[in-house]
Amino acid sequence: MAFFRPLLIALQFLTRLPISLNSAPDERDLGRSLLYYPLVGLLVGGLLVALAWAPLGGGDALRAALLLAAWVFASGGLHLDGLADSADAWVGGLGDRERTLAIMKDPNCGPAGVVALVLTLLLKFAALQALLAHGAWTPLLLAPLLGRSALPALFLTTPYVRPGGLGDVLARCLPRRTALWVVLAVLAGIPATTGVTGLWPLLAALLTFGWLRMLMLRRLGGTTGDTAGAMVEMVEVAVLVSTALV
Repeated sequence: MAFFRPLLIALQFLTRLPISLNSAPDERDLGRSLLYYPLVGLLVGGLLVALAWAPLGGGDALRAALLLAAWVFASGGLHLDGLADSADAWVGGLGDRERTLAIMKDPNCGPAGVVALVLTLLLKFAALQALLAHGAWTPLLLAPLLGRSALPALFLTTPYVRPGGLGDVLARCLPRRTALWVVLAVLAGIPATTGVTGLWPLLAALLTFGWLRMLMLRRLGGTTGDTAGAMVEMVEVAVLVSTALV
């Protein structure tokens, strides 16, 4: 049970699965749970592929809407919340680090956050519809996998700038060497298992990761929990949209 505890913590945090732990997780287990984030992404992707294969009627638009609803429900909108907070902070922060961090802590959702949510969900819906029309299932598996793989990569390479809280514990207690091998395994495993099909989504994810990380470092000097959540959503969008376009 102790071996699976970090996995259960990752599932409890990243999904809506009814998982209960016998006791509160300690910092070591919280840090190790990051290693299982790619696996959780793979499970979410497997759910999407299974739903896409299901013999449902109603046309591609309705199926895409149902897929998107299941996707949002599976994660409880966790990363969408981070995206909205980050968008509000980036626009309202006016380039100032402290102002940006202060706005990010505000629980209310402003106009920039609403626009970011609408555009993100619209892009996901349109990309899902296009992919379903062409019977392309691989991106449905890769988008959640790469989105959640971006989190250990981000905490591994980027300072965490808000002391205290869950994100600070994750950053401090992440087993760095093991996390590096996990990230490298994902990067190598995708082209090894999908061939040429997986190269374009992988490139889109890497470019999005590098660009967003650069913006975080310039504005904040590192990442926060909200910007990490925004990273997940943006990587997922990049994978879906880029694959649908080509």
